[in-house]
Amino acid sequence: MFKKILIANRGEIACRIIRACKELGINTVAIYSDVDKESMHVKLADQSVCIGPANVLNSYLNIPSIIAASEVTGADAIHPGYGFLAENTYFAEVCEACKLKFIGPSKNVIKQMGDKIAAIKLMKKFGIPVIPGSDGPVNSEDSKALYIADKIGYPVIIKASSGGGGKGMRVVYSKDTLKHSINTAQIEAKNAFGNPEVYIEKFIEEPHHIEFQILGDKYGKVAYLPERDCSVQRRHQKLIEESPSTLLTETLRKKIGKIAQHAASIIKYVTVGTVEFIVDKKGHFYFMEMNTRIQVEHPVTEMLTGIDLVKEQIKLAAGDKLYINSDKIKTFGHVIECRINAEDPSKDFIPSPGQIKKLFLPGGPGIRIDTNIYTGYTIPAFYDSLIIKLIAHGQTRYEAIIRMKRALEELHIEGIKNTSSILKDIIINERFNKGNVNTNFLNEHIFGKY
Repeated sequence: MFKKILIANRGEIACRIIRACKELGINTVAIYSDVDKESMHVKLADQSVCIGPANVLNSYLNIPSIIAASEVTGADAIHPGYGFLAENTYFAEVCEACKLKFIGPSKNVIKQMGDKIAAIKLMKKFGIPVIPGSDGPVNSEDSKALYIADKIGYPVIIKASSGGGGKGMRVVYSKDTLKHSINTAQIEAKNAFGNPEVYIEKFIEEPHHIEFQILGDKYGKVAYLPERDCSVQRRHQKLIEESPSTLLTETLRKKIGKIAQHAASIIKYVTVGTVEFIVDKKGHFYFMEMNTRIQVEHPVTEMLTGIDLVKEQIKLAAGDKLYINSDKIKTFGHVIECRINAEDPSKDFIPSPGQIKKLFLPGGPGIRIDTNIYTGYTIPAFYDSLIIKLIAHGQTRYEAIIRMKRALEELHIEGIKNTSSILKDIIINERFNKGNVNTNFLNEHIFGKY
């Protein structure tokens, strides 16, 4: 097992990793930018190192500084969390070259799955259902794009090959706007990921976004855990996740889970990851992508199964054998997670950084809080706006909803704007309560008042 892990991240996920390390008896090193000196993860870690100014290029994306911090503190492994360098092939390669264990899959797997076009091609080769679309990148000056869109039928969606989080994506409903949409997506993709490549897929209307947690060890064993339904989204960004999904039957759940397990086995996946699918209202499902890291929404699966995914990720990276068998997983009730961001819903969700003057966090039966904020903490303007993950567990979906509603009502934050109001609206919405939601739900039934 590792003796000391450097956490190459910040915020709530850094706190989450530090807590897992403490339970495993592993010392921790926090890195931070100059504006993050008072961040909770710095206070929780055994050691901390300032690696640069606020700009992420000079701090949390500064690979030489991160490696230097690891060497100076004597860390023998690096946990990248999610975002930043978590799916950066070069970073994994540098860690390997410096004899630092990268807590994630191999650099080859990261590269394979990081290129969405290549990942889809690979899955298609092994008989895993994929959404109809282009076999490679397209551009607006190539007649191939128009031909493909006509062939698979509108609407289509343009996606960034190196994308994620809704960036570099455009839905196109007719050939009149195809060229402009490709150009716009390419510019956005280049700015966000440094790679302007985009591809075309059939746009599945009224879809559910379903993902399966997978775990693998270096001995070839792979397991999958029950799904998370991530269909409640705004601009392709997840707001609410839950498990089990109201869409899947037990038969369909097992069928897609086995496909996810097979996908991970194909590439000899090690540690934890997620295989994501689009599922239409008739139960047809298609591979979308694989995320080679811990997910923001991992607490949903932890609460449902009782399995600590971050601890498992660390143990698998250290070479432990996977003891989990998919067919023997026991689940308990229903879990819902709400992501609360420091944003102003009344002003098109612009970020709302600033000092938290008063904070009351909810509690009680079935409630879990993952956060890094506290009274007096100043939320910087330079990073992701996620401040709290609020998770509710109940014996039934109804009880989970009631507990989430109570928790959102108890939550009190002064000094900044936050998105708890829209989450309350969703939780009490009749369609949500009936489980009748898809990725269009927010635009059609909630956002009219914002």
